[in-house]
Amino acid sequence: MHGVSTEVGATEGGRSWLLVTILCLSFGIVFFDRNSLNFLMPFVGKELRLDNVQIGLLSAVLSLTWAVSGFFVSVASDKADSRKPLLIAAIICFSLCSVLSGFAVSFLTLIGARFLMGVAEGPILPLSQSLVASGVPAKSRGLAMGLVQSFGSNLLGSFVAPIVLVAIASALGWRSAFWLSGVPGIVCAVLVWRFVEDHSQGRSKGADRKKLGLIEAFGYRNIAICSVLSTLIVGYLAITYTFLPVYLTQVAGYSAGQMSWLMSTLGLAAATGAFVVPAISDRVGRKPVMVVVPLMGCLLPLAALAAPPSAWTLAGFLFAGWMIIASLSLVMATIPSETVSPVYMATALAIVMGVGEICGGVGGPIVAGVVADVFGLAGAMWILVGLAAVSGLVALSLIETAPFRTSTPLYTAVPCSVHE
Repeated sequence: MHGVSTEVGATEGGRSWLLVTILCLSFGIVFFDRNSLNFLMPFVGKELRLDNVQIGLLSAVLSLTWAVSGFFVSVASDKADSRKPLLIAAIICFSLCSVLSGFAVSFLTLIGARFLMGVAEGPILPLSQSLVASGVPAKSRGLAMGLVQSFGSNLLGSFVAPIVLVAIASALGWRSAFWLSGVPGIVCAVLVWRFVEDHSQGRSKGADRKKLGLIEAFGYRNIAICSVLSTLIVGYLAITYTFLPVYLTQVAGYSAGQMSWLMSTLGLAAATGAFVVPAISDRVGRKPVMVVVPLMGCLLPLAALAAPPSAWTLAGFLFAGWMIIASLSLVMATIPSETVSPVYMATALAIVMGVGEICGGVGGPIVAGVVADVFGLAGAMWILVGLAAVSGLVALSLIETAPFRTSTPLYTAVPCSVHE
């Protein structure tokens, strides 16, 4: 019997990591497509004659629709107790929208395609993480969620995308790059349909009579704190990608070539952190990691401000500081999923993600831009120091949710009226 039990456990473990692999690949393709316009903008902007305001609007529209769609589709998935069909539909739709971008002939047609892409892509992360939470053993949940959110997106979106897309655009034109980038998404949809299992959460009648709205969600201390952390860290990410390249070349005195590989260090750091940070949280707890890792984010802007003469030295500090981004999987997925009842999981994850996208992703670069205009680009770097430091302090208010640190799930251990 012992041999049979071991074999069953190994089979279940294999299915869990197959699930993680497919969803990791799928979200990687999402970010490949989401970032595609950024890397192709030198080609697109020139042909369509886009100004800087229009370029900014293209990014803002995608973030906004991503957040809103993620919330409403996730609410529907929780109500129907079904994630897989909606996930497949979303993957197919964003692939078609990527192809649609290749047919754009003006700013309006392009922003329309990006609007639709945001609608399609928004639900993919909360739906995927809900499937992971219900399909992966609790002891490996942090690592699994970190891989789904951070590994594929950084490997494909930060490393592979610029190389492949620019090469295709240079050889065949930017429209061909958009058309070809939609193909991997269709493959991922087939993989999800064939191999991913949707484990029912077993909704009770009591749960059917309730819904998790914004007010109810923020009644849970961890959801409110994670929403604040999401805003701070997503803002950190958006400001870094927007202003660090300019700061390194215009203020710190690095060449464009040095800047390009220094920025690529961030992708390598995030992909590495996808393994390391969540795995550590599975062993020592979520709260200690969320206090320490965001504070490491101070290293990146401080090192940029110091402008060490050796680019390799700066790269080391950028690598260490960018670990803060690996903590997003804990903030957006792991901690919220361990805080609320499984029947509200996708909704809770979408709320935290949406708040971060709208407040941090849209608002962060705007505020940093105003500060940079008044005080210089160094002002944007000091904002990053503040965001990282405040994130570590805010995380002190989290309630620990790691399974080995809590005797019962948080949502059953704490009365609903208290929501902590």
